[in-house]
Amino acid sequence: MKKIYVGNLPWSADDNALRDLFSTIGEVHSAAVIADRDTGRSRGFGFIEMENSDADKAISELNGQELDGRQLRINEARDRNDRGGRSSGGGGDRW
Repeated sequence: MKKIYVGNLPWSADDNALRDLFSTIGEVHSAAVIADRDTGRSRGFGFIEMENSDADKAISELNGQELDGRQLRINEARDRNDRGGRSSGGGGDRW
């Protein structure tokens, strides 16, 4: 099973739209558009889970395609701890 990151989603996209798009490639195990916890509005990205071979095919076929005028950015999702930026160990010296 592979988790796929889907970025640059149009604000109109919801879980069902994401599932429908990826189900043209293979079986979708889960689909979720991430919403802002305060407003409930889409944050413009989401995640899909598919079997490895279907996920690889979906990434290669759907990356760069347009959905409601937005060019999608699709790649394999990275672990939360592997995204770069600040480490979870703290912020360095504090004065």
